[in-house]
Amino acid sequence: MTTELESTRRALRDAIAEAERAAELARLLDAAQAKLAEAERATEELRSMNERLAEAESELETERTAAERLRKELAEQRYQAEVAQWKLSSLKVARWNRIGDAIKTGKSNPVRLAKGLKGAAKPVKRPVAPKRKPIAVTAQKDDRPGAAFQATSTTRTVEGRSVRLKPFRIPTGPNTRPHLTAAVIADPHAEALLRYEWRQTTGFTPRDFARVLAAEVPHLLVVESVTQGPWAEEITGEPGEGVRELLAWCAARGIRTVFWHTGGTVADYAVTAELFEYRFTTDLTAGWPRLPFAVQPRVHNPLPLSGGRYDRVLTLEQLLPAHLGYPDVLTSYRWPVAVDCPPGTPHWRLAELAACGTSIGPEADSRRAHAALRRAYAAGTMTERVDELLETIGLPSARATLDISVILPVPDSSRLEHALAQVVKQSGVTQVIVFGHPSIEERAREVLAPREVVFREQDPSVSTGAMLNRGLDLCEADLVAIMDPRDVYGSHYLADLRRAFLFSTADIVGKASYYAHLRGAHATLLKQPESEYTYTPEVNGATLLARRNALRAIGFADLTEGWDEVLMRQCRTDGIKVFSADRFGYVRVRDEDRWLLGAAHLVEYGSAEPHALI
Repeated sequence: MTTELESTRRALRDAIAEAERAAELARLLDAAQAKLAEAERATEELRSMNERLAEAESELETERTAAERLRKELAEQRYQAEVAQWKLSSLKVARWNRIGDAIKTGKSNPVRLAKGLKGAAKPVKRPVAPKRKPIAVTAQKDDRPGAAFQATSTTRTVEGRSVRLKPFRIPTGPNTRPHLTAAVIADPHAEALLRYEWRQTTGFTPRDFARVLAAEVPHLLVVESVTQGPWAEEITGEPGEGVRELLAWCAARGIRTVFWHTGGTVADYAVTAELFEYRFTTDLTAGWPRLPFAVQPRVHNPLPLSGGRYDRVLTLEQLLPAHLGYPDVLTSYRWPVAVDCPPGTPHWRLAELAACGTSIGPEADSRRAHAALRRAYAAGTMTERVDELLETIGLPSARATLDISVILPVPDSSRLEHALAQVVKQSGVTQVIVFGHPSIEERAREVLAPREVVFREQDPSVSTGAMLNRGLDLCEADLVAIMDPRDVYGSHYLADLRRAFLFSTADIVGKASYYAHLRGAHATLLKQPESEYTYTPEVNGATLLARRNALRAIGFADLTEGWDEVLMRQCRTDGIKVFSADRFGYVRVRDEDRWLLGAAHLVEYGSAEPHALI
């Protein structure tokens, strides 16, 4: 009887404890739902504000255009009024008019008539005709790359239905090699690929090239096998006099000349190409060195359109109607959730679509789209193609690198092997700053070789922020990453983050959107999925990748908890841009985290790695 009573009591205690846990979980879920609803409302408000801002900017541009037109019309009216006044004054001082006035006023007075005729006979200075005055320019011309290369088409037609979208804003400057100037004759597609690789001069013709290029003598001339514009006839078939004079002008100044065959029959351009010092082609069958198309990170990137994607899968024909200029093609690339491309679609077209983060196939798949984006960049960017071109023709291809120093604190020696395994699989890492107990130094150097390893003993009395400042002083690479030994990092983690520096203008890149795993609940969560590829107020400190000089200018607060929150707050104060990349390649791992439970979406009960790691 006593045993049964004790068993019953134990069962009751377990039931009460289970009920308390269920009540606590229900409370946490209610709090999570409330915070989620609040976040969704804030996101919707932000999206609405962005749309209103874009509309206001569009209206402002329209008003500016209208104001400029009115200024021109007003100036013309003023000029015409001055011309009319001049004509009237000229009539008044004309001799025949003055004689008529003298006769009219002196017809009843012979003396007055004689004086009037005598005065009318004298020569009189005629008024000077007015000249058109130049209209004052309200703003300086923007010569940065992309300034005059903007999308304009705001509607697309799908199955007879007109859909309005926000055009993609083509980025302006800076360029990759500001020390190098190139004169370029190219169609819009090739021009978009090259315009960010150097200081680029375009728009000159066979008649004015000597005047235009003399303003800034280029280091090289690149001529594509263009099919339109004033140079098309000059380079097709027998070379025209204009292209011969251009090449002679370049030869006299030691300017290297490059012909780039990108389309059409090689034979149509062969005679002209022989006049150039160097020849390249995208054609596998031609005998010249290859210079294929590649993605240009400044324009082929996953930065979203304002208003988000069109929730339809389109065919390539629906996506790219024939009338679109290339700037509008760049808008179309990032518009639908997926594009179903037919067999035979050019490889470069597929790469450009993938680089814009658009799923290729009959359905949208964000994981597959991210893997395709990664492959498009891994196949080579236009920056790397230009490196090859410059090396071939003997010009310096010096440009900024994106090497990485990693700061890796390991306060718990039992986590060493896991922490080292997360770093060793990353690409682009040239230096690792390790903080920990002296007993782990030898193992760290062994595993991380041949990377440079700087080891410092971790002082338990020093805060995490102070330790990170010490590590930052030891970093030598252009970029600095901070990694947490508790978390899981995919093999492409740093490569994916580093890519964002190729197309964003941020000094700090990280993840505001990421997967998390809570061991206690065995739950996988997704935090802020709407924050992918956006400028954001803050990112997770364990995903921080920053330009070294910018990070040194801010520094870390002398705190152990919340150092990353203070850093992000300082960035907002100082106007330093922070960019949130994709949600893949990283898992935040904790035993429990009530704050995270209330601020993220529940994905499933199970491991996070199948969702996060690609």
